[in-house]
Amino acid sequence: MADFTTLRLGGPADQVRTAEDADQIVQMVRAAAQAGAPAMILAGGSNVVVADAGVPGPVVLVRSRGLEVVESTGTDVVVRVAAGEPWDEFVAATVDAGWSGVECLSGVPGSAGATPIQNVGAYGQEVAETIVGVEVYDRVDDTVRRMAPAECRFAYRTSLFKHSDRWVVLSVDFKLARSTESAPVRYAELARALAVEQGDRVPLAEARAAVRALRAGKGMVLDPVDHDTWSVGSFFTNPVLHASAYESLRTRAAGIGDPPSWPGPGGVVKVSAAWLIDKAGFTKGYAGRGGVAISGKHTLALTNRGQGSTDALLHLAREIRDGVHERFGVTLHPEPVLVNCSL
Repeated sequence: MADFTTLRLGGPADQVRTAEDADQIVQMVRAAAQAGAPAMILAGGSNVVVADAGVPGPVVLVRSRGLEVVESTGTDVVVRVAAGEPWDEFVAATVDAGWSGVECLSGVPGSAGATPIQNVGAYGQEVAETIVGVEVYDRVDDTVRRMAPAECRFAYRTSLFKHSDRWVVLSVDFKLARSTESAPVRYAELARALAVEQGDRVPLAEARAAVRALRAGKGMVLDPVDHDTWSVGSFFTNPVLHASAYESLRTRAAGIGDPPSWPGPGGVVKVSAAWLIDKAGFTKGYAGRGGVAISGKHTLALTNRGQGSTDALLHLAREIRDGVHERFGVTLHPEPVLVNCSL
């Protein structure tokens, strides 16, 4: 499976088949179930960690492509995107067309169909804000249907789909504004890069270019010759703490400084996992055993340096998780899906 993941890690699968459209996806998944060997679904492979032992069953590679406008008004469009469409190519197409809403998600690796599973977000945008429908194959009912956003149970970097094999995403509908300008810039780092104030709008192409530049500087744009990009992007999610836990963290961080944080609904506070990792002693380039290391560009990315293994990567992840908990009393949780392995 190493050939199909951005980590370049993972052992063999019993069988790998390629589906080029939604009908083939459904047929292959149904056939695998009937044979008593449920299929693993894999598209871009940018958010999965596959065990060195591999996958005990068949794998269906989702390679469906294409997008179409299914609704249009003077102010908005609804665009239906095939699950296998490369995400960044879709974002580029929206920028070229003058459709605003996902431009700050430029450079995110993987496929369009994976974005609702993870509720992908970056630089002040997340896909839940624009998704108006997700077409799925229900393995339990053996039916295809379109799910409304409320059914998807979107939350921070998760959804109904993330930890369940029941649903296979076939296509996603995004409602985007007809505008040559970006949505209001929410993220402070992006605003600084664009030399604007938070809340300002900029041309779509400028927002996209700035986001890609920021991501590239952190090793978050795939590059086959740069091992800092051989990762799943951010390995840990930013912890979301209740007020009392946040105050406890601030106490334990006394003398270092307040952890970067963002208030959320109901009094919760989202805290920077990258800051926690760094201040716990796991700095950029920190090497684990067995050919893996923290990226030299960003502390949230755990990377395969070319000779790594999944076991080594998970050992490093555990070392970081346990070190952060010992220092700050905060437990980090993995962002990618772990296949046939655990943290």
